[in-house]
Amino acid sequence: MRVVRGGWGAWGLVLALASGCSGKKEGGPGGPSGPQGGGKPLPVQVLQVQPGPVRDTREYVGTLISRRSITLFPQVAGYVQSIAVRPGDTVKSGQVLLVVDPRQEQASLRATRAQKASAVASREYARKTRERSAQLLKEGLVSRQDYDQTVAQAEQAMAQARAAEAQIQNQQVQLGFFRVSAPFDGVVGDIPVKLGDYVSPQSALTIVDQNQALELSVLVPVDQAGRVKLGQTPLEVLDPDGKLVVRAPAFFVATTPDPATQLVEVKAAFQNTVGLRAGQLVRAQLVYDVREALKMPTTAVTRQGSQSFAMVVGASDGGTVALRQPVTLGLVEGNDYEVLKGLDAGTQVVVSGVQQLRDGMPIQPKPASRQGHTEGMPETSPPGIGGGADAGR
Repeated sequence: MRVVRGGWGAWGLVLALASGCSGKKEGGPGGPSGPQGGGKPLPVQVLQVQPGPVRDTREYVGTLISRRSITLFPQVAGYVQSIAVRPGDTVKSGQVLLVVDPRQEQASLRATRAQKASAVASREYARKTRERSAQLLKEGLVSRQDYDQTVAQAEQAMAQARAAEAQIQNQQVQLGFFRVSAPFDGVVGDIPVKLGDYVSPQSALTIVDQNQALELSVLVPVDQAGRVKLGQTPLEVLDPDGKLVVRAPAFFVATTPDPATQLVEVKAAFQNTVGLRAGQLVRAQLVYDVREALKMPTTAVTRQGSQSFAMVVGASDGGTVALRQPVTLGLVEGNDYEVLKGLDAGTQVVVSGVQQLRDGMPIQPKPASRQGHTEGMPETSPPGIGGGADAGR
């Protein structure tokens, strides 16, 4: 019985030793968590920090205003007889846009012309009578009083004929007002009246805008308006993707802010060669300043709290490593940050795989093009949440 117990005890000892050796092998230096697996350099893309222009800009909502715009009113009263254009039509100077019923004025003109014909006939009769009276006066057949009366009648007839002619000219001018025409080349705006509507000289018929010369108007805070330099500070129109459409220097800054909004109007004028329209709302920005400064890709930046960091390429006894460097950043423009402090020109910063790096981790750097360094890169994490923001904690 003792031999049997001793046999089981020996087997137990053997099993315990085997189990201990197996556990040591899994956690030993050659396992997955050993230094060989963690020390393999991580391939990353790097770029050099270089100086370049940094633009201090602010974006606003801009309004395009025609430098030549007019609201048309009729100069006569009456019913709308015809409308020859539609909103948005391009018209030439002198083109008829709308006609007010002119029949009453035309009838009045015909009556005045009949009065003129009668006045002209009376003038001719009075002229001939005066000539005969003058001859009879020489022959002594009429008195001076009768002759003077004949002369007065002739002058009166001539005055009546001239009055009729003047009245006809006035009515012809008035008749022209019944045809509302474009005062210059432009684009027709909204037409609020319809056929048959009664209009008066106070009724707005439409607006004609000329889009060749436009003004860009933006409203800026008072403190920013003080930075605008007339003739120097550029105003820019941007497309929906943020690309430049047109640029022009500011020519006007309001002397007082708007009482309701406390914003100051700034304007720039430009020739419209890009198909913009008066009244259009556009993305606009003011370029307050342009200066030279170090620039670093936004993909190279991580944050921990309020502090920004960059992973720079450094050297150690074991080879090339990533070093965590605090930086002070300024403006951001496009895909680059302005570097105020912490880096020197020529310093290489990591722009890919930043979320996987820790301070002192071995890396295998590869140059990246500045234009395409963001292609295929993982998205950066929000500031202070995971990724490179937690590096070195």
